[in-house]
Amino acid sequence: MTQDNTIVLDVHERPAPPLWLALSFQHLFAMFGATVLVPLLTGLNPAVALVTSGLGTMLYIAITGGRIPAYLGSSFAFIGPIIAATQTAGAGAALMGCAAAGVVYVVVALLIAKFGVKWLMHLLPPIVIGPVIMVIGLSLATVAIEMANGTVAGGDYDINKYIVALITLVTGISVAVFFRGVFALVPVLIAIIVGYIAALGFGFVDFSKVLEADVVVVPEFLFPWASADPIFILGVIVAIAPVALVTIAEHIGDQTVLSKVCGRNFLEKPGLHRSLLGDGLATILAAVLGGPPNTTYGENIGVIAITRVMSVFVIAGAATFAVALGFLGNFAAFLSSIPSPVMGGVSILLFGVIASSGLRMMIEKQVDFSNKRNLIISSVILVVGIGGGKLSFGGTFEVSPMALAAVIGIILNLLLPGRDAVEDTKSLFSSEAQGAESPAE
Repeated sequence: MTQDNTIVLDVHERPAPPLWLALSFQHLFAMFGATVLVPLLTGLNPAVALVTSGLGTMLYIAITGGRIPAYLGSSFAFIGPIIAATQTAGAGAALMGCAAAGVVYVVVALLIAKFGVKWLMHLLPPIVIGPVIMVIGLSLATVAIEMANGTVAGGDYDINKYIVALITLVTGISVAVFFRGVFALVPVLIAIIVGYIAALGFGFVDFSKVLEADVVVVPEFLFPWASADPIFILGVIVAIAPVALVTIAEHIGDQTVLSKVCGRNFLEKPGLHRSLLGDGLATILAAVLGGPPNTTYGENIGVIAITRVMSVFVIAGAATFAVALGFLGNFAAFLSSIPSPVMGGVSILLFGVIASSGLRMMIEKQVDFSNKRNLIISSVILVVGIGGGKLSFGGTFEVSPMALAAVIGIILNLLLPGRDAVEDTKSLFSSEAQGAESPAE
């Protein structure tokens, strides 16, 4: 690591093989905990998530011409919609909705390439995106507590499970606050390891499947078109696809931060349309193979900022390792053996951080809540999203609370008088906040 702004390895520089291996493994270490957590919470296969994360990152690098050193991992913004859609329509339909969100990315990328970015700036100011990000985290609060209590899916409360969750939570907080350097970037991973050890002590871990698993296996890919009920697909698409509007704003925030770290303007070259296209196609690829949607990761940007290693070859190496891990049967079985209280303890921290990041965005952008217009927009978004407001038509066509909150926020922002378009559009796109995907910071 280096303490100044000297570039150790530039974007197109390739490290020597031994160093390459170590640097790539470091990026794998940074993204691992959060990327695996999303499928564990949503019921998807963590091994598939690792494979699709690696493949999505490779696709992203190819689409952007190898000019952006960004790693793509599982998106937290889709946890709630995937859980809700899976419960009502099945995992296949939920994944079809995720693929539709990727299509939204592609459409927006094409529109930006044709008409520029100003229209998107008007659509997504901080007063809309900030409260929606808060909804993403707060709407999952009950899920985190149920997992921590051991009462998820109707289970009985167990004080010992709650103790395991608290040990996991305290570990994550301690690492995030007191550790420095690379370890400070992976509090999620360290917390899961410590929580797993605690769960072993309480007898909550079934290790038999890990011992019985084959060393090398093909992950259980889930092809959504083969299992999705056509009756529910349209409704799920309407429920999940609008979430892309939030993650697009988060994508832009990540690109802005990465540009500052690397001393380049990635929004101009290779262009926001190229990076959004890569992100969207990676999300579609993940969904059609049974993995959660992909998004750029703040954790890996943090690694680049600390090490000053910006090589896309290092990122590609991490992606290769992720794909390889997905084919290790013992490893996949180990991930599946992590008890829910451990994930609940981590989730208490992560979901709260997601909600707080939305608040942070509005504070940093100096959103004025003495202005009745801003107060009304944020209030309606928060109540509709957290309160579970939804639109349902015939039981098969439903707009989820998060999607409805985002759409209502956009409409209110466009219709209510007093919108200062210039101030709103500049504030979000000059943001250094990383939005909903910075759980480890």
